[in-house]
Amino acid sequence: MSEHDQPNPAKILEVGMAFWASKTLLSAVEMGLFTELASGPRGYDELRGRMGLHQRGARDFFDTLCALGFLRKTNDSYANTRETDLFLDQKKPSYIGGLLEMANARLYPFWGHLTEALRTGLPQSEIKGGGKSFFEGLYADPARLKQFLASMTGLSRGANMTIAKKFPWSDYKTFVDAGTAQGDLAVQIALASPHMRGVGFDLPEVAPVFEEYTKVNGVADRVTFTGGSFMTEPIPNADVVLMGHILHDWDLAEKKLLIQKAYDALPAGGALVIYDAIIDDARNKNAFGLMMSLNMLIETPGGFDYTGADCVAWMREIGFKMTRVEALVGPDSMVVGIK
Repeated sequence: MSEHDQPNPAKILEVGMAFWASKTLLSAVEMGLFTELASGPRGYDELRGRMGLHQRGARDFFDTLCALGFLRKTNDSYANTRETDLFLDQKKPSYIGGLLEMANARLYPFWGHLTEALRTGLPQSEIKGGGKSFFEGLYADPARLKQFLASMTGLSRGANMTIAKKFPWSDYKTFVDAGTAQGDLAVQIALASPHMRGVGFDLPEVAPVFEEYTKVNGVADRVTFTGGSFMTEPIPNADVVLMGHILHDWDLAEKKLLIQKAYDALPAGGALVIYDAIIDDARNKNAFGLMMSLNMLIETPGGFDYTGADCVAWMREIGFKMTRVEALVGPDSMVVGIK
């Protein structure tokens, strides 16, 4: 057996201790480090002082972020990378740190109870013990809601732009984005296909955030908002219904209910587009999708992620005649069903 064939524990240790790297990044986001550096490089002493850090751990903290690829170091000066400057500066519209802030404050401690979730099948989030869900509190706070919806845009932007370019929009005239959040998917479709008119459908509290976003992007004349709950009300009629990062929140019966509601909203020949971090059919490649399903175990009473084959089977059961699965970007794929 050669040296290269010897068993190596490196991967085990890398994954087993991955929470070290995760918490280092999450703490940097929590403290606004990347926003501080967005105005330019800072020397060590100045940066430590501005961040209010004790000297014992500050240099190790900054240098760890460099080693992980989140900061650049020149002599004794620290600066953002292109990615952290674009995505982790709170003052930029591309900021996705809201999602990481939520992960730091909520998901990080909840995932400490994964073993309990696996043994009981019960969520470990705020609803454990009968408390209110995260989203109930979020939707009651307009400022937090706006920040969270913006972070969802940052997370979904790549998939949204791919759908806007890849889907055959020339065959259709209208669409509804169910669970639209800030409305980036609707905006990207409208920007890429000027003939399209669309509706963003979500809870009424989302309306001001959605309407501001469509106005800023110059599509408010073609993309409007309709308030309502897709679990209790019909989805508005359109040629295409879209659900992005929605279906995995729900149990199997609720998933099928949403697909049925989408079917009912479509004309003959209309299309349903569902996208999530869809698990590969062999269930051994898309680790992010599989871990997202574990996150649904921790977060929700019955939510789970699924394979493309699963979604195709549900669509065909409801009545969709033609279906296909297409990769988008990163771990995301879309499943398309034609009525």
